[in-house]
Amino acid sequence: MKSIVLKFIGAIILIGIGIFLGKSFFSSPSEATVPIPSGMTYRNAGISNDTTQVTKSNTFSGVIIEVKNGNSIQDAVKKANPGDLIRVYPGNYSENVFIDKDDISLQGIIVNGEWPTLDGKKEINDAFLYSGNGILIENFKIINYKGNAIMGQAGNNFVIRNNWIIDTGVYGIFPQYGKNGLIEHNVLSLIADAAIYVGMCDNVDVRHNEVFDNVAGIEIENSRHCLVENNYAHNNTGGILAFVTPGLPIKTTFDVILRNNFVVNNNHENFGAPGSTVAGIPAGTGILIMAADDVIVENNIITGNNNTGITIVDLATGDPKANDPNSEGNPDRVTILDNTMFYNGNDPTGEIKTIMLTQLDSKGPDIFAYGGGTGSTIRDKNRYRTFGLGDYGISQINDTKDIPTMMTPEPVPPRSVSKEELGKLTYYGVCAGCHAFGTRLIGPPTEIIQAIHNDNPQGIVDYITKPKNLRDDYPEMPPQDYLSDEAKIAVAEYILSVKH
Repeated sequence: MKSIVLKFIGAIILIGIGIFLGKSFFSSPSEATVPIPSGMTYRNAGISNDTTQVTKSNTFSGVIIEVKNGNSIQDAVKKANPGDLIRVYPGNYSENVFIDKDDISLQGIIVNGEWPTLDGKKEINDAFLYSGNGILIENFKIINYKGNAIMGQAGNNFVIRNNWIIDTGVYGIFPQYGKNGLIEHNVLSLIADAAIYVGMCDNVDVRHNEVFDNVAGIEIENSRHCLVENNYAHNNTGGILAFVTPGLPIKTTFDVILRNNFVVNNNHENFGAPGSTVAGIPAGTGILIMAADDVIVENNIITGNNNTGITIVDLATGDPKANDPNSEGNPDRVTILDNTMFYNGNDPTGEIKTIMLTQLDSKGPDIFAYGGGTGSTIRDKNRYRTFGLGDYGISQINDTKDIPTMMTPEPVPPRSVSKEELGKLTYYGVCAGCHAFGTRLIGPPTEIIQAIHNDNPQGIVDYITKPKNLRDDYPEMPPQDYLSDEAKIAVAEYILSVKH
């Protein structure tokens, strides 16, 4: 009897060992995620429950192209046709990926907690550049680039989500001159300008992102119809910004909702490039509204920002060196609804500190308004410590719950590009984010380029193809050699012709 029991137990053990060995050596690895600090949720193309029609339109309708460690993502893009899905598996990919086709989806696959990682090694300028329409980029870890993690160049209907971006130079996620986009569930840190920078765009939702340890967390700049909702902006120099940068070809920022965000402890030392716009942001700024119109600030938790919780200023105050006669510099019709604000202004700096001392107060306010602007309102002024809100009326609205998104109900058509419009489109989509007119951004102002290359468009073509860093006071410009020869000469001629 004893021998029978021992044999039975031995058989069970052998079966168990067989099952273990079978799973270990013959089963396919399961796909899983390891949550990163924000608790990002893994999402597949087109099946997120909280996105709108543009995302659904990006489900692949072609073939799946797989990229494994040791292969090139750019080679896969070259092979892809509109509607294809490129799935990138874990590994290290040190490359710049340029997407100039429409309706291409790039999806990282996370296996046993390992991410597909684009590593610029501080040698490559950009990880992803896209000029195509209907582009989706999701589930990538992007580190150590010199310029941008993901930059859009006049592409419409974009979706950028669930990416983990660390130390990628000037900008993290930077759609420029695009319409109808979604930026969600990304985590970004250690960016020297803006972690999420929506530049000269329309109809963009920025939702459920975490931005920390950057100069600026989220910027809505010279853009219209934008929703910034449910983001966690903490330990940046400035948390969330909506403003006008003078000298850009699009002159306005308006119709922006900042709603349901956590804006906490944005007191990081400013490490922006000297002379750049963001280098002037005081540490301790929760929300900054500069010259933007029709901005609604609703139901945010704004706390622990040492300078102010919300700052509202005109261009003359916020950017006194700006010189653009075509930019109207006042913040008009700003609406402050119900927000939770406490422990702001504990250590004000600069002009705000000076102004508050004239009021015999050593603390900064929850809300600080200074300069021009008309038509602004607040729901309940007595809820907050304020300065400069004497002209604010009582808000005529209670909430914005009837506005679930700023995105369009259907994807918008691609921009039509005639030969005559190619130079303008390339300037708006590629150049203007760094080169404004009359104002210093990352690169020299446009009028300086005009003076250097007067009547010599080929000189500009040669320079953007193979730049040489000739000035210590500006960072090195990345080569734009991926542009077609036709686009290069068109933008060079446009740069020499552009005026304020």
